[in-house]
Amino acid sequence: MAVKTTYDFDMMLSNAREAFGEELYKMAKEGKEFVFTYSDNVAPSSSAGKLLREFPERCFNFGIAEPNQVGASAGLALSGCIVFSQVFGPFLPLRAADQVHTDIAYNDVNVRLIGTHSGVTAGGGPTHNDIADLALYRAIPNLTVVVPADADQCCKFIRQSMEFSGPMIIRIDRAGSSNVYVDDYDLEIGKAIETLEGTDGYIISCGSNLYECLMAAKALKNENGLSIGVLDMHTIKPLDTEAIIRVGKKTGNVVTVEDHSINGGLGGAVAETLCEASYKGNFKRIGMPDEFAVLGTPDEIYHYYGMDRTGIAAELRKMLGKE
Repeated sequence: MAVKTTYDFDMMLSNAREAFGEELYKMAKEGKEFVFTYSDNVAPSSSAGKLLREFPERCFNFGIAEPNQVGASAGLALSGCIVFSQVFGPFLPLRAADQVHTDIAYNDVNVRLIGTHSGVTAGGGPTHNDIADLALYRAIPNLTVVVPADADQCCKFIRQSMEFSGPMIIRIDRAGSSNVYVDDYDLEIGKAIETLEGTDGYIISCGSNLYECLMAAKALKNENGLSIGVLDMHTIKPLDTEAIIRVGKKTGNVVTVEDHSINGGLGGAVAETLCEASYKGNFKRIGMPDEFAVLGTPDEIYHYYGMDRTGIAAELRKMLGKE
């Protein structure tokens, strides 16, 4: 049964970058025990800023020394703490790769690394676009990697991670994304959500791209009479391979959409899964090509590379012979 969503109309934006701080603040007020490390881009006026003001004894600022921050977070976890560590987009997988690999993953510690400004949402241009992180994380043992579709889903992961054993990456974008889900629903780490059922094809996506996928499915239904399903693959690792194989065999037409390079991310993971299952249908990856992105806002970049609803719908029309 598909989960009720908002894709029939445009919803107000939510902001996962604000929501995670608000959720941490709520959990601290509830008496939950954890510590918070952060880099220098947490504004005092933000929701995380409230946590800093009221619970300074559990908050540690590392400025622009992200590798030190990740290493110290591992040390805090080895001392028995649950650690939430917010790091700016590309600096987590690129500058702190050694610490993520050796300090966090190798020691299998309870650190939740919150990578903000992910994908092309940083606003700092191609050098700040975070488009290679999933490829790195997928290759590192012990890491669990989740990519929330909206602010509410981000908060659900924050809550669940309190009872989770081992290191986790929580990958979120910089600014606002449309709310995807209307009602409360069950969220299970490692279990994809069939956000929309389909019979002609499926889009497998995650994060802030999911809403655009739903809008593409809506356009294909209204304009072409196509029934396109959407699978929310919110957990990149461990991957829900059973769901991928099921929707692939159901329709024979699969498209992946991600705010990441098409090399090594969600699309690569889905392709590997389908290939090993002897899938014989159509398949297409939509994401950043093997190049540094053009300069522009996230929406401009998505449109330029065909990662918005228009580009996604066009690829499915081509795949299904409805051009």
